[in-house]
Amino acid sequence: MDNPLLKLYRSKIYTAIMMLVLLLCIGVLGYRFISGYLWLDAVYMTVITVTTVGFAEVMPLDSTSKIFTIFLILTSVVIVGYAITIITDYILSRNNFEDIKQHRMQKKINAMTNHIIICGYGRNGKQAAKKLSDYGKPFVIIERNKDIIEKFQDDTITFIEGNANEDETLFAAGIEKASTLICALPNDADNLFVVLSARQINAKLSIISRASEETSYNKLKLAGANNVILPDRIGGDHMASLVVIPDLVEFIDNLGIIGERNINIEEVKVEQLYNMNEVKTIRDLDLRKKTGCTVIGFKNDKGEYIVNPEADTKLIPGSKIIVLGRPEQIIKLNSQYNIE
Repeated sequence: MDNPLLKLYRSKIYTAIMMLVLLLCIGVLGYRFISGYLWLDAVYMTVITVTTVGFAEVMPLDSTSKIFTIFLILTSVVIVGYAITIITDYILSRNNFEDIKQHRMQKKINAMTNHIIICGYGRNGKQAAKKLSDYGKPFVIIERNKDIIEKFQDDTITFIEGNANEDETLFAAGIEKASTLICALPNDADNLFVVLSARQINAKLSIISRASEETSYNKLKLAGANNVILPDRIGGDHMASLVVIPDLVEFIDNLGIIGERNINIEEVKVEQLYNMNEVKTIRDLDLRKKTGCTVIGFKNDKGEYIVNPEADTKLIPGSKIIVLGRPEQIIKLNSQYNIE
C-alpha cells in the first residue's frame, strides 16, 4: 500500500508537469503571435528561454517581445525550480520511506515469538497464509520475487524479501524464535536445503514441507521435516474419494475450519483445561455437558493418536484432545477455558 506522503508528492509532481506544459504552450504562442516567429522558431525560442541555455535569438526582439521574454524567464525560473525540488524530494522520500518501512517490518518480526514462517508465496504459500490469517496466527513470508511482494503486501501480511536458502534470510524472519516453518517452494531441492538449514538453526522447530515428487518424501523426512505434503497426491485422493464416499467427504469438507467464528473442530492442550496437580480423565472434564463439544480424538505426550478415546482416558501433561462442535459451542469452549 502506498504511503500517503508519497501520494502527496506524486500529486505535486503531476501539478508541476502541468505547469511546465502550460508554460511551454504560453511561450510558443507568445513568440508566434507577439514576435511573429514561425512555429518551429517559436518552439526553439521557448525552449532556450525556459532552460536558460543562453543561445542567440532567431531574430532581434522588439520591446513587446523583450517584455514577454522577461516574463517567460522569471516564470520559468520559479516553475522549473519548483518542479526540480518536488522531483528531488520525491526520490529522496521514496528511498527514505522504503528504509523506514523495512525497519518497521524488521522491528515487528523481532517482536514475534512462536510465529510461523512461510517460504514462498506461490499457490501453496498463499493458501497457507490465508488459513493462518483466518485463524489469527502470526506469520512471516519469505519471498524472493519483489514484484509479488509489492503486489500483495499490506498491513496484514509481513514479507521478507530474500532467498530462503540463505541463513541470513531465515534469521531475518526470526527462525530462532519461530514455532513452525512451512516450506512451500516449487522446487524440491530448494525445500530440502531450507529444511536442512532450518533444522540446524532451530532443533525444536516444527517443519512442514511440500514435495512435488514422491522420491523427495524420504529425503525431506531425513533432512528434518516433521511432515511432508504431496499436494498432487492429496488432490487425486480427494477427487477419488468424492467418487467412492462422496457424502462422507462432503461432510468432512463442511467441517468449517475457516476463521475464528466458523470453526467446528478444535485442538486443545490439556494444560489449558485444568490444573495439572491432579491428572483428570475425559469423563472428569465433562466437556459435553459444560460446552456441548464432543471429544473425538486424543494425542498423548508421545505423539500417538487415538480416535474416539474412552471416557476414562487420562489427560496427562503434554497431551492434546480434538473436540467437535458447532461454531457457538467451540466459542463457548474457548471462552470458558480462556483458550486463545
